[in-house]
Amino acid sequence: MRAKTILAMCTLLLFSAAAPVVAGDVSVAFVQASRLLNESPQIKQLKVRVREEFGPRDARLLEMQKQIKVLQDKLERDGPRMSSDELRRLKHDISTRRLKYKHARDELNQDKQLRYSEEEERVTQIIREVIEQVAQDEKIDMVLQSGVLWFSPKVDVTDKVLKRLQDLAESGG
Repeated sequence: MRAKTILAMCTLLLFSAAAPVVAGDVSVAFVQASRLLNESPQIKQLKVRVREEFGPRDARLLEMQKQIKVLQDKLERDGPRMSSDELRRLKHDISTRRLKYKHARDELNQDKQLRYSEEEERVTQIIREVIEQVAQDEKIDMVLQSGVLWFSPKVDVTDKVLKRLQDLAESGG
């Protein structure tokens, strides 16, 4: 009962504090952050850069997979005719290569994720700046991006932000 009373008081305080803002002439807009992070040219360029940067390592992993496959095929094809020593060595070689492959794959995935996160942080800052520019140009007092249950399409400025991001990307910025 005490917790409900405290919750009710907090809710009442929250609404009473927000009342002057709602009563004023405040313009509010909404931006779909997920769309910006999926559709902005800066994010698309980021994905290409990361893919190109790690391309040689991806190729080495592919080559490791092929080598393991060749050895597995040899084991299946020639295993019954091999001596026990040859069979043991081949199985050990395959096992060792699998472990090296798994370690290299995990390391590559971690490195890619770290690099992507670093670059994404930089792009996110650019997106924030563009949202701020759009808000100032449109004389918007507040831009919301998450925690919104519903919004009218007329307050959605996502397309305007994406257009500015496209213009920025085309100008080399």
